Amino acid sequence: MQGVLSGFAVIAVVIGVGWLIGRRGSLGDQGREVLTRLAFQVATPALLFTTLARADLTVIFSSRLLVTALSTAAAAGVFVAFGVVRRWGVGRTTIGALCSSYVNSGNLGIPIAAYVLGDASLVAPVLLFQQIMVTPIALTILDLSGAGEKRALLGRLLTPLRNPIAVGSLSGVLVSATGVRIPGPVMDPITLIGNMSVPAVLLAYGISLHGSTTPGRGQDRRPVLLAVALKSAGQPLAAWALATGVFGLRGAPLLDVVVTSALPAAQNLFTYASRYRVAESLAREAILLSTLLSVPVLVAIAALLG
Repeated sequence: MQGVLSGFAVIAVVIGVGWLIGRRGSLGDQGREVLTRLAFQVATPALLFTTLARADLTVIFSSRLLVTALSTAAAAGVFVAFGVVRRWGVGRTTIGALCSSYVNSGNLGIPIAAYVLGDASLVAPVLLFQQIMVTPIALTILDLSGAGEKRALLGRLLTPLRNPIAVGSLSGVLVSATGVRIPGPVMDPITLIGNMSVPAVLLAYGISLHGSTTPGRGQDRRPVLLAVALKSAGQPLAAWALATGVFGLRGAPLLDVVVTSALPAAQNLFTYASRYRVAESLAREAILLSTLLSVPVLVAIAALLG
């Protein structure tokens, strides 16, 4: 359980620092927006590029990744169905679907994989799937759903190439796939810039918590509770059912896929919501509640399957 607790402790401290910054007004009225733009436009693309450029792409063909992909699609699909019926709108439904299925595979998934599963590389398939497939698709939908936005067909097809997150991810995959070795003097500055991503995201999230309403009680109460229920219970249950019933996984492989699917919603989803100015309260509250709930959920999974 040390990995679960230590991973959450680090995140909680940095978010707490962000909350104090917001309370004191240390960065002014635009502090959160500047950190969000820094993370979205510069730091996160650099982090994704360096991470994926060094990744082993053969992991994307494993049965574990298929379980992750299908359980992700199941959780997101349920939210999308509710969003269509309830007419929550494209932007809110997209953010809610991400909060229901997009796990914190980076700054929380890595330490938990290292301490609970015994191998930090086990989170790599989830990271690759989310950055290669889920992120470009979701951000393209958000790009194209802008109010009053009208583009020619070619412009719509090229939308992913204008998104820095997608560009960073796809560029890293290209480097890994071609086997190109980037010289240290080129990669080192990119790595240094990428190291700002996680702290910037967590600090911006912490600042947003100052003065916010109690989670699950605002105008987005229903989509928040649905997203949290899907993320904390629906996705892990779907992963367990698929892993045991379809792919026949047992022992350590089963524990791997269920633990990674039970990770909470990623903090960078709030960055996406803030960047597109849509469903910010939904993202903020769903991330906070799913993070809090994931502690007992992960402990229970480790006890039952470990």
